[in-house]
Amino acid sequence: MGQVSPILEFKNVSKIYHGKQAAIQNINLTIDQGDFVCLIGTSGSGKTTTMRMINRMLEPTSGEIFFKGQNLKKYDPVKLRRKIGYVIQNIGLIPHMTIYENITLVPRLLKWPAEKKRQQAHELIKLVELPVEFLERYPGELSGGQQQRIGVIRALAAEQDLILMDEPFGALDPITRESLQDLVKQLQEKLGKTVIFVTHDMDEALKLATKIVVMDQGKIMQAASPTELLRHPANQFVKKIIGEERLLQAKADITTARQIMLPDPVAITLDQSLKQAVELMRKRRVDTLLVIDNRRHLRGYLDLADLDSKYNRAKSLADLISTDLFTVYTDTLIRNSVDRILKEDVKYVPVVDHQGKLQGIVTRSSLIDLVYDIIWGNKEEQVSDNKGGEQ
Repeated sequence: MGQVSPILEFKNVSKIYHGKQAAIQNINLTIDQGDFVCLIGTSGSGKTTTMRMINRMLEPTSGEIFFKGQNLKKYDPVKLRRKIGYVIQNIGLIPHMTIYENITLVPRLLKWPAEKKRQQAHELIKLVELPVEFLERYPGELSGGQQQRIGVIRALAAEQDLILMDEPFGALDPITRESLQDLVKQLQEKLGKTVIFVTHDMDEALKLATKIVVMDQGKIMQAASPTELLRHPANQFVKKIIGEERLLQAKADITTARQIMLPDPVAITLDQSLKQAVELMRKRRVDTLLVIDNRRHLRGYLDLADLDSKYNRAKSLADLISTDLFTVYTDTLIRNSVDRILKEDVKYVPVVDHQGKLQGIVTRSSLIDLVYDIIWGNKEEQVSDNKGGEQ
């Protein structure tokens, strides 16, 4: 399968306003077809300047920007803007035009046939779950959230591959904002569009983006996937803009069973006697034993209550072991098992490798330590990587 060419490239791009300090300083950025890129940073970091250079509302002072492999300077600015969708915070619907006329504004400029425009408007308004009858209404007859939905589909109406969105939901109430975030993400994935989205909201960026570009004073501090950003923030500025609480929460999302397991669980092999099992339980003061074979494959567990009630009738450990074990792999993310361990009556969970060999156990107490760290934070250091060392 051939390598996909980027839809957009910034090469050593700078922007200086009237000889003053650079708004953008020598940025390099590659955006692939189908990416959802969020530009985030403090006010004045260069986010909007970067976006406006893409549709030539601003021109770079130096460097080059390529759209579909061609230098932007070779595009006619008016024709270029008709190839790129644009959604802004105040929506920008034209009040004296009907919703239909607003949606089909760019297709009309591109001289689409009437039937094609009508079909496109019908399909798009259904995508955002608004009645077809709304096409004959005017913007003032719609709620703010409904107007914003129209603004989104208007940016898609001319079948543009690239959509620019400059803080489109910043003025909306939280409920409307969340529903529109979901809508935009669904449309982007369904239609395969490339979106560049300016925001001040890190939660919004983490929810929407496939790539987050963190900017400060006209420079790119880090460009990475949300997971990579949370796992490996590049510097203190990136850590600060992510926020301590999100970094702590992310710890549960990226911590594996190996990192918090106890590596020396009490276990007995199948070839040992019942008497040896009782002696081991008494010595280690436990009421269950994990049972393994001679190659450390986990076979089940032995419970003190079963041992007490069936001891006289059993001939070997195999007669008493239970096999209904909930296990996790060493590379299992803790987020996938924490609820089951903490909410159900499970004292611990055996940790095995992908060959089924016993490696350790994750206990309730080690999980509680992690949860406490997420809730209150640990200022000195993270939860011990291995509660006693890796096996």
